[in-house]
Amino acid sequence: MRLPFLTAALLLALLPHEVHSQDAPDPDLVALLRIAASEVDSFPDHFDAQVWLTDMSARLARQVKNPGERIEILQRVHREATRAGLPPELVLAVIDVESNFDRFAISGAGARGLMQIMPFWLNEIGRPDDNLMQIETNLRFGCTILKYYLDLEKGNIPRALGRYNGSLGKRKYPNKVLDKLRLKWFRA
Repeated sequence: MRLPFLTAALLLALLPHEVHSQDAPDPDLVALLRIAASEVDSFPDHFDAQVWLTDMSARLARQVKNPGERIEILQRVHREATRAGLPPELVLAVIDVESNFDRFAISGAGARGLMQIMPFWLNEIGRPDDNLMQIETNLRFGCTILKYYLDLEKGNIPRALGRYNGSLGKRKYPNKVLDKLRLKWFRA
């Protein structure tokens, strides 16, 4: 399944249940996370940003009551998803399933933050002092990891989501994320 691309005016304004590995992390992914930790991107057009942020903010209002926090999350999701080459809406669907937008979420396995990133990544990339509860750091790592898996799976979103979640070959997690994408975070 591939996501269709829409015009920037409609789009601008989107990974893991628990990202973990049984084996040593892939060195290519470690290198990408090192690069991602030092890059910055933002909205290219203020009008497109306003349209997207207004639309997505209304969809997120039930989960994140504070408007300032809600806009901060959405701006950073858009920036990090765009930087990684992912649809921001897909990242929103992943976060919805992973943490229900609780930036302080910690799973039973120890995954942290919005996108439920495993702390071992910090040591793997030589950044042990980074804080996975910080929105930007969590999103940067999560988006980089999700994009890596999407590329590895040649654009196959369900398989990439399965890798992200550690449930490759099973449909439950990818279906939950894709349902959120289709029913809540769809592109208008």
